[in-house]
Amino acid sequence: MISPSVDLIVQFGLMFAIGAIVAVALITIAHILAPTSKNPNKGLPYECGVLPDGDARLPYNVHFYLVAVLFVLFDLEAVFMYPWAVSLAKLGTVGLIEMFLFIFILLVGYFYAWKKGVLEWE
Repeated sequence: MISPSVDLIVQFGLMFAIGAIVAVALITIAHILAPTSKNPNKGLPYECGVLPDGDARLPYNVHFYLVAVLFVLFDLEAVFMYPWAVSLAKLGTVGLIEMFLFIFILLVGYFYAWKKGVLEWE
């Protein structure tokens, strides 16, 4: 009689083999049946008819990242305010105070970023 651990290993091995065979078969079929383009412009970057002037990997200004992080931060603030506003009657005074504390902490962060010049463009 086969022990349960050997039987389990055989089952996992069989499932892995079937999964690998299906994955390779699907990739091969997709590669064979995929449409191809003989147009020499197909390999050009952006494919919009305008050739790029320089390297596409130039570094971005750090202000773009900082504004994006601030946007995500204040977007999440709005997401947290909707369920709070819906359930304000159940939360009562404690919920109101906690939301004011939450907004106060976010405003402190906003004024800190403002004081550091994150929102100023050169």
